[in-house]
Parts: sequence; structure tokens; C-alpha cells
Amino acid sequence: MGRGDSGEERTMKKRGFYKNFLSIYILLVLQNVLTLSVNLTDNIMLGAYSEISLSGVTAVNQIQFIFQQMLSAFAEGAVILGSQYFGKKDTGSIKKIGNVAMRFGIGIALILFGIVTFLPVSVMHIFTTETAIVKEGCVYLSIIRFTYLFFAVTTILLATLRTVQVVKIALMLSIVTLVVNYGINYTLIFGRFGAPRLGVTGAAIGTLVARILECGIVIFYSIRKEKILDLKFRDYFQQMDREILADYGKVTRPMFLVQSLWGINTALQTAILGHMTARAIAANSVASNLFLLVKSAAVGACSTASVIIGKAVGEGDEVQVIRYSKQLQKLFLAIGICSGVTLYFLRIPILGIYNLSEETRAMANSFLIILSAVCVGMSYQMPTNNGIIRGGGSPQIVAKIDIISIWGIVLPISFLAAFVFKASPQIVVCCLNADQWFKCVPAFLIVNYGKWIRKLTR
Repeated sequence: MGRGDSGEERTMKKRGFYKNFLSIYILLVLQNVLTLSVNLTDNIMLGAYSEISLSGVTAVNQIQFIFQQMLSAFAEGAVILGSQYFGKKDTGSIKKIGNVAMRFGIGIALILFGIVTFLPVSVMHIFTTETAIVKEGCVYLSIIRFTYLFFAVTTILLATLRTVQVVKIALMLSIVTLVVNYGINYTLIFGRFGAPRLGVTGAAIGTLVARILECGIVIFYSIRKEKILDLKFRDYFQQMDREILADYGKVTRPMFLVQSLWGINTALQTAILGHMTARAIAANSVASNLFLLVKSAAVGACSTASVIIGKAVGEGDEVQVIRYSKQLQKLFLAIGICSGVTLYFLRIPILGIYNLSEETRAMANSFLIILSAVCVGMSYQMPTNNGIIRGGGSPQIVAKIDIISIWGIVLPISFLAAFVFKASPQIVVCCLNADQWFKCVPAFLIVNYGKWIRKLTR
């Protein structure tokens, strides 16, 4: 905000900022909620079908989560760098960035497909040694592995479109995917309308069909309908631009490291709890899926901040970057409080949907109460770190914070609590999520008192 601005001009700029934020944010949150609802649909229906089936699918979804985090790094790298080029009105370079990101996304999808194809039982044993759970998980994995390639293409294309603030297609896509997945799941899991009762196989088929459909739609839209970038198939078969590749690598490498470690950290939460007690897998599945749904508010804030800050950095406006960062932090705090309250009150009606034993239900309830408090800190630190700081082009700072906090503090304490001190699953969940609060301190200090913004805009 310029020093010479009158009070009326400052008010108009604030209104413009909030309008721009909300126009992107609401669509991204809805899109993320609907995307997660695909997994939540599997989760709720399988929870009503069988606790063993729910636990098996939950273990497999940890693999999917790690994959999503890796893809997220490639996608967000494209958004951060692409948003800066969009600020310079250089759409040609954005297409080159999309080409690089797509190759990395497809590459990681093929690697994961190979691992789960040849080592399915070994992968499942990371999370549990319960024979029945491993068996159900392997059945689900044998089909769900085919979704990886389609999901990679969809994720990168949507990220490329997001760099030029085209986000409505993602929302429409998620609605279609959710409806298709719900319909197939209901029919095949429980054997409705004369169809066979397939359980986890039916859930996997529903997700696979939904992923193929959403991939086809986003390809059609990107190539035939979207006009700002004017994407063509040939754009993804061009030789990679070395300068773009170097810039993309510089932005993405630390993010890929952090996102991968974060995915592994989250998967290890299931592994730790799964090796403590079999019931904890089902309880954690119920709690974490609802938590991820509410977490969409913070994820949307993170992605929106990335676009807004990245564009401002690309325009070289230091004053605007500082102004935006202060306004965004206030929004993050408000989002955090609302998210925590929402999760706390949602837990009771949602738990009533599942067919769980009383012990498992009580454990899931206690997990959700803990996660309600976690929501508040997470909703501030995550979009501040990953939206403002990383979105501004300083992913190395965030990488250092995450590596120290997760691998130097959280995981060692959690392992000690679980396997040395034999603490309860509730105490272990507290330990596993402690970083969501203590990372608020460095996030606040760096954004408000650091000199990183001045370096970026020069």
C-alpha cells in the first residue's frame, strides 16, 4: 500500500485484495473438498461395510498420500514459477514449465506403479502385520495402482491452469468425479441394483473410473476450451528448455524433499499406530479423513497465497508483497479458528455413520478432539510457510524448518512415546502433530521480520 494513498484508496485496495483472494480461494477449497470426498466416500462406505476392509484401504491410501505429496511439489513448483511469469505476461514460458512438470509427474507415477506391482505385500507390511488387513489392502492396491498415471496428468494440468488463475474447471471436475465415484461405490461395494457385492474391489473400481473420467475431461478442456495459454498436445512433446528446467529445479527440489518427507511422516503415523493396535488403524482412518476434509480450508489458503504472492513478486512490487503478506496472515488466523470449531462439532454426526466397535469409535473421537486444536495452528503456519514464503520463491527456508521439526523433533519423540514409553495412541497422535503449533513461531518471525521479500523483488 503506497504511503501517499488516501484512506479511501486504501479501503478500495483492501476490498480489491479480499475480492481477488476469495474469488480464487472459494473455488480451490470447494475443489479440494470434492477431491477429498472421493476418498471419504470410499472411507465411509467401507466403514459401513467392514472395519477390516476400512483398515486395509486406509493403509493403501497412505501410499497414495505420499504420491500426492510428491505430485503436489511438482504442481506447486509450476504454480510458483508460472505465476511469476504470468505477472510478466509471458505465457510461452508457462507452457514450457508445464512440459517440465508433466514429465516429472508421469515419471514418479510410473516408478510408484512398478513398486506396488512387484512388492505389494512388502509395502503393506510397512503399515501393519495383521494378515486380514494386508489381504484386503493388496486386493484394493491391485486395481488402484492404475489410477496413478491418470491422477498425475490431471494434477499437473490443473496446476498449469491455476498459474493463470483458471480454477473453475477444477471445481466442475471434482463434482463430476464425486458423483461418478459415489454411484459406482454404492452399487459395487454393497451389491445394489443386481450388481455383485465386491467390497474393496468395488471401491477400487469406482475410484479408477472416476480418475479416468476426470483426466479425459481436463485434457479436453485444456486443449480445446482454455484460451489464455492456448495449450496443444505438441507443447508436451517439445524438448525441455534448459533455462526453464534449471529455474524449475531450483524452486521444486526443496519442495519435493519437504513434501515427500511430509508424506512419509503422515504415512508413518498410520504405521506407528498400526503397530500399536489394529483398532488404531481404523480409528485413525476415520479421524484423519475428516481432518483432511476440514484441512481443505488451509490448503486452499496456501494455494491462493502462492498465486497472489507469486504474481506480486513477478511484478517486482516489494510494498505490495509486504501488504499482502500482512493481510493474508489475518485471514489465516480466522480460517484456523473456524476450521477447529467446525471439526470439533462435525465429529459426532460423522462418527455415527461408521460401523465401528465402541473401543474404535471412542479412540476416533479422542483423535478428532486433538485434531480440532491442531487445526488452528496448522491453518496459520502452513499457508504462511507454504503460501507466502514458499510462494514468494523461498522454498529453501520452508524446507529447513520442516526437516528440523519433522525429522529432528516430531518423529523421534513419537517413536519413543509409542515403543519405549508405551504411551497411549492419543498421546502419540499429540506428538505426531506437535509441529503444527511450534512451526507458527518461525513462520511469524520470518514473514514479519525477515528480509526475504526485499531480496526476491530485486
